[in-house]
Amino acid sequence: MYYYFKGQIVSLHKDYLVIEVGMMGYLVYTPHIEAYEVGQNVKIYLHQVVREDEQYLVGFASEFEKEAFLSLITVKGIGPRTALGAMSATTAENLMAAIAANNITFLKKLPGIGAKAASQIILDLKGQLTGIPSGNPNQYDEVKDALKGLGYRVKEIENVLATINEKEATNEEILRLALKKLKKV
Repeated sequence: MYYYFKGQIVSLHKDYLVIEVGMMGYLVYTPHIEAYEVGQNVKIYLHQVVREDEQYLVGFASEFEKEAFLSLITVKGIGPRTALGAMSATTAENLMAAIAANNITFLKKLPGIGAKAASQIILDLKGQLTGIPSGNPNQYDEVKDALKGLGYRVKEIENVLATINEKEATNEEILRLALKKLKKV
């Protein structure tokens, strides 16, 4: 099992990079390919995925990012490819903040994550995340209902709520943030 590699990036592709370590080049899938450059010396934290029909490495810029990925793949229905795709669309910090804030709308915006998967992620991971306070599981639904009552369209509301991830915010604070963002639209 690999923990990390230190080496030089020799090529970048759409969703993976090749890192030369010693005299070997390793193909490593990574969520944020745009953060790397050819010729850059890096330390990449790794997870090896072994399936009946395939094997591959997934790399991360930090241990926190790796732990977020490992947490995601423990969720029923979320495999390594789905987790990698979801993490490519956001940061590990934003992902964990959305889980802590019960923000299903944010999670549904991630590639490969639908309403059912978003709910499952919150259900499975909410209590396991260390240092993240638990909040009102219906908080974002309550704010969504309040905004609908003010006459905003569901699509507008969901787009704005998908950008808000306040871990310890009250309904009123989230509503205030959402209204501020809705006025800019």
